Amino acid sequence: MQKIKSAYAITLALISFNSYAIPGLAKPTAVVSNVANSAQLRFTAPPLPPTGTPIGRRRGAAGRKCALAQPLTALVPATEQSLGEGKVNYVWGKTSAEYPTFWFYVPDTHTSLKSVEFVLQDEQDNDLYRTRVSLPKAPGVVSLRLPSTATPLKINQKYHWFFKIAGEVSCDRQNPSLFKDSVEGWVQRVKPDPTFISQLEVATPQQRVALYARNGFWYDALTALAELRLMQPGDANFKADWNGLLQSIGLSNIAAQPIVRCCTPENSN
Repeated sequence: MQKIKSAYAITLALISFNSYAIPGLAKPTAVVSNVANSAQLRFTAPPLPPTGTPIGRRRGAAGRKCALAQPLTALVPATEQSLGEGKVNYVWGKTSAEYPTFWFYVPDTHTSLKSVEFVLQDEQDNDLYRTRVSLPKAPGVVSLRLPSTATPLKINQKYHWFFKIAGEVSCDRQNPSLFKDSVEGWVQRVKPDPTFISQLEVATPQQRVALYARNGFWYDALTALAELRLMQPGDANFKADWNGLLQSIGLSNIAAQPIVRCCTPENSN
């Protein structure tokens, strides 16, 4: 009986230790790894900025001639709130990067794309970066990184981005019609606090993703995880994290879509 009680106590101690272990702190690698994989990765959304409410549109316009299972979609958190008699979507996320990466799902519209453009503006609607983009023919999740030649994001500033596509679409690949579509949202650069930075410095790549997600740095979490998936596309843990991260912001229907290496700016200013 005493041996049973001792074993039970040890088991409870191990459960307690694993449940409260914090990724990035000095703990044995095996234990931290188990904690990172023990639960589905989720994003903890920070409060919306108190000023300059970031109204945007995460999904492309509906009601086209061809009904799409998944429309053009920006991979970013969105919060819907009532405003007067209608509703608005706040599309916004934090980053710690001077030059963040933006992610979008481009659907298979049986389309000949004529124009794809990415635009980044400051809060006064001044263009900071504008470029046409060459997309691959295959549908999927694509990315566009703000280049080092562009103006770096300033700390605590919000920036308005747009992703626009235009081309021809046909349901039966005949009699194409012209269309335009777009999504838009906001990004804000925030400086991490010293404790968070110290945790990142000793964390594994997968633990870094979890730290970014739990501390509300959406753009950093998604980019870091996407890079891991591109390097190891067959890794089941990375796939599960990807599913969990997108599901936590209501984009589980995008999780199964392939990540396509992209994109090539055609010109910029």
